[in-house]
Amino acid sequence: MLKTHAKYGLGQVVRHRKHPFRGVVFDVDAIFANSEEWYQSIPADSRPDKDQPFYHLLAENSTDYYVAYVSEQNLIPDSSGEPVGHPDLGDFFGDFENGRYPLHVQLN
Repeated sequence: MLKTHAKYGLGQVVRHRKHPFRGVVFDVDAIFANSEEWYQSIPADSRPDKDQPFYHLLAENSTDYYVAYVSEQNLIPDSSGEPVGHPDLGDFFGDFENGRYPLHVQLN
């Protein structure tokens, strides 16, 4: 069954369920919208179902900042209360407040 409601919203800080990184949601795809090559690069035993929301994150780990594309099943809310240090946050969001980042640009 196709899930049409995203659990996480723009500006929300989330954490990956299995890997040590967290990030801020800056876009959401209702279903998988990346390349088939990208999808096939995920090990078969870890490959998520395509019929769920996928999130674009401004992500960080202990050494790097990057953009991540993650299925909803692999995300959990970040409860640290700490801001994310990604250098591109200011392009989309205002200052961290009350555990999230408010949008400060108009998106389509």
